[in-house]
Amino acid sequence: MSRQYETVIGLEVHVELATKTKIFCGCSTEFGGAPNTHTCPVCTGMPGSLPVLNRQVVEYALAVGLAANCQINQYCKFDRKNYFYPDNPQNYQISQLYLPICHDGWVEIDTAAGKKKIGIHEIHMEEDAGKLVHDEWEDCSLVDYNRSGVPLIEIVSEPDMRNADEVIAYLEKLRLMIQYLGASDCKLQEGSMRADVNLSVREAGTSQLGTRTEMKNLNSFKAIARAIEGERKRQIELLEEGKKVIQETRRWDDNKESSYAMRSKEDAQDYRYFPDPDLVPVVISDQWIQEIRSRQPEMQPEKMARYQEEFQIPEYDARILTSTVHMAELFEKTTGLCGKPKEVSNWLMVETMRLLKEHEQTPEDLCFSPENLAKLIGLVAGGAINRTVAKTVFERIFKEDVDPEKYVEENGLKMVNDQEALQKTIEEIIAANPQSVEDYKNGKEKAMGYLVGQTMRAMKGKADPGLVNRIVKECLTK
Repeated sequence: MSRQYETVIGLEVHVELATKTKIFCGCSTEFGGAPNTHTCPVCTGMPGSLPVLNRQVVEYALAVGLAANCQINQYCKFDRKNYFYPDNPQNYQISQLYLPICHDGWVEIDTAAGKKKIGIHEIHMEEDAGKLVHDEWEDCSLVDYNRSGVPLIEIVSEPDMRNADEVIAYLEKLRLMIQYLGASDCKLQEGSMRADVNLSVREAGTSQLGTRTEMKNLNSFKAIARAIEGERKRQIELLEEGKKVIQETRRWDDNKESSYAMRSKEDAQDYRYFPDPDLVPVVISDQWIQEIRSRQPEMQPEKMARYQEEFQIPEYDARILTSTVHMAELFEKTTGLCGKPKEVSNWLMVETMRLLKEHEQTPEDLCFSPENLAKLIGLVAGGAINRTVAKTVFERIFKEDVDPEKYVEENGLKMVNDQEALQKTIEEIIAANPQSVEDYKNGKEKAMGYLVGQTMRAMKGKADPGLVNRIVKECLTK
């Protein structure tokens, strides 16, 4: 009988904070830009330059820590982590080892077996390194220091996760929480959220942890899930063959769907941490913590509950509407303008989601304004256009954020409510389709639907369907 194994996973998540300037200097943190243009003597490690802490970094770290139910170290320090690497201009990184700003927290995730708490060991502040650009054509490596000194928080979890589904649920929970706080956009593809996976396996039922490996270079949830599955299988195969798992750092290659060793524990560096002599300790008062706590926004669980109660929105819809900050803002602002929450929800849940899927976009890519969606809902409610026309107009709003009132006027899309003109068109269609009239009189209800469809086509979709149905029925029963 083969042995059963349990996977044990902990994560180190790096998040770039949404400050306008870097952690210890006034350079821009904007993504992109020509190489080495967002730099100064401080973030390029010039001798004699002195760091000055950006207050906003501390506030964002506190906000995330409070949202993750952490204890706050009201007296915390920065340390130097010493290592040589070309993208590390000072030959050390300013981080926090001995007294991190937050510790001992947790977040709750939904799993197949119900709710589960994932412990957070600590959250610390640090600076990002630069970026090496490998030029294969010229056979050289170039260094871009634009990212050097960009503020990060590192969120270190406890080894509480047991499979890829729990890991993804935890990462999605963190990402949404941080986005709601406005502390980061958490775009994995731009590197503003990065996760390193620490994974080990052990025989089911035992409490002793196995030898762990750390996997880097994971820049999408799908890559993380594949890497976890690949590493789990690799470690189990080693144990089944009577071999040992080596504690090492591995790099995941998502194209090959395999990992390879980068460095083992034996040749891992001693970082020789010591307190940074250029930075004073950070003292966080009770009043400062209270101030941050009072500014915390309404998070997804509370928002979901409020939507269900206040707007009578079903739970599934409320979950989708609150699944991104942008979608929730769009829903609330549009509802505030038109006062029709269910209509707004329907447009976002049905047409918006359909078009997002069609264009392979995410809710963050939506660029239409609440004002124009509210105007469209008003046009339908006021009988100026019918729903068929409204869907066509909405596609223009989705793509170009057109003003629906102007668009309807300029393109002659207003509904025809001239009963005499409608009556005349319907009589002509009935006269031209004697077979359909005969079929209807013989009890075939579908025949009436055909005549209604012909009328709508003749009116170019601009007639009120209810009115068309009524007049067609009157004409047929004369």
